[in-house]
Amino acid sequence: MGTFPFILSTGGIVERFIIMIIVKTAEEIKLMRIAGRITGEAILAGAELIKPGVSTKAIDDRIRHYIEKAGAKPSFLGYGGFPGSACISINNQVIHGIPSNHVYLEEGDIVKLDVGAYIHGYHGDSANTFPVGKVSDEALRLIEVTRRSFELGVEAAGREGARIGDIGAAVDGYCVANGCSTVKKYVGHGVGQDLHEDPNVPNFGTAGRGARLCRGMVIAIEPMVNLGRPEVKELKDGWTVITADGSLSAHYEHTVALTENGPELLTKVS
Repeated sequence: MGTFPFILSTGGIVERFIIMIIVKTAEEIKLMRIAGRITGEAILAGAELIKPGVSTKAIDDRIRHYIEKAGAKPSFLGYGGFPGSACISINNQVIHGIPSNHVYLEEGDIVKLDVGAYIHGYHGDSANTFPVGKVSDEALRLIEVTRRSFELGVEAAGREGARIGDIGAAVDGYCVANGCSTVKKYVGHGVGQDLHEDPNVPNFGTAGRGARLCRGMVIAIEPMVNLGRPEVKELKDGWTVITADGSLSAHYEHTVALTENGPELLTKVS
């Protein structure tokens, strides 16, 4: 789940922010693997229903049932007042789409499932974008660019001496080189006992800048990538974020632990 708007400055004056990065122990990461596994499996359970004519609420119900049957709680349900267990966003909806009995998937759509699960005091957070039936080559390319940009972000995070800016530079550089743009208003984040922890993990930035990454950090790397321009706007429901120019958007996310063996995708199950 992308963090709420990322504020870089106020009134034209750049502000300094004090951040508190919570480094996890090996035991805590072990517990987070459980939350991550349930999260990843819940997305796959929801994805099984993706086809034309299925309501987004039906997918949300399947995801909630899977999470609760596993003994966990949906991280998003009630978070800040969010009414669903998953964010389900279609086509030009970037993130935070509200599940509905009145919204049905159609052939050619792309749909984003963003899911979190909470168990043993820790959260998992993950998202993926899926085609609905046969989609355009343009949509498939967007999905692939988004996934690959995530992989490059993870690779950057795993390098010796890496900083937060290295992740964003890798993600944004790849997307721009492939004719896409990254959303600037919403960003990735730390994950742990809270769904959103420090540090923010933007999908843009300058290599070599930002907080230094270290073993024990757990972060959600989550490119939100548009076929058109990066600008977005929030709908009147107070949640759903759409592209300002109406272009398609894709989302890909995993909870990533930085371990002695390199980055580990805690929410990846297949």
